[in-house]
Amino acid sequence: MQRFFENAFSGIAIADIIDILIVAFVIYKLLGLIKQTRAEQLLKGVLLLVIATFVSGVLGLHTINWLLKGTVALGAVAILIVFQPELRRGLEFMGRSKIVNAHLGALDKEEGKRITNQIVKAVESFSQDRVGALIIFERETSLYDIVETGTIVDAEVSEMLLGNIFYEGAPMHDGAVIIKDGRLYAAGCVLPLSKNNSISKQLGTRHRAGIGITEHSDALTILVSEETGIISMASDGQLSRFLDTKTVEKTLLNMYLNAGEMTGTMSAISRFFAKIRGKKDAEQ
Repeated sequence: MQRFFENAFSGIAIADIIDILIVAFVIYKLLGLIKQTRAEQLLKGVLLLVIATFVSGVLGLHTINWLLKGTVALGAVAILIVFQPELRRGLEFMGRSKIVNAHLGALDKEEGKRITNQIVKAVESFSQDRVGALIIFERETSLYDIVETGTIVDAEVSEMLLGNIFYEGAPMHDGAVIIKDGRLYAAGCVLPLSKNNSISKQLGTRHRAGIGITEHSDALTILVSEETGIISMASDGQLSRFLDTKTVEKTLLNMYLNAGEMTGTMSAISRFFAKIRGKKDAEQ
């Protein structure tokens, strides 16, 4: 037995272990992306089809095996079409880089705290008065195509402005507000609806839209129900309901302040290399 394990592991190099770990990590991330989406059910169907093809070959069911092999061959092309939303989401996920692209990092801590305070006050007021609201925070993924569906505002974030936008008689109260670079950039925006069938039927179009935008980007969504006043937040296609304003405040502060620390770190690194270049130039 000892010799068996020695022979089994003697040919495994460090590169092989790294290779296996990378593949396992990629598969884990892919499964995470399709979890609780329509693609999860489709993937199960594909796996059953592959298993049926293998079993039919082993049992000598030549006609069925031939038909299944042809279906699998065509299915490779069909998967690219059917899984297009998930593939797009995965590519966007890989393309996000907080080091290269940090929109929130342009804000200092005091401005981040001010924006958070204004939004929390507005959300608390909406919840008490049962005013429907949908606030989207752009992060690394650009929401330019969503902004085009609404009206450019590009104003300072304030409780009063949010209240005027989501007032029931206002022309843009049914749309979403986009917060970009610490500015209330657009209002009255139309969002893609989530196609996740597991979402509660009690949730309306506003909540499906709030979840939908997080399925196509890394945006953070704050929702207030017009019927119940319940505060919810959505991120990465997942909805958290029955939140209080303390949770909203903590989430926003964490988002803004962490981004600020990232930018501060990058600035410090840039200054460090600038000093090195300055010393080299002086020596020359």
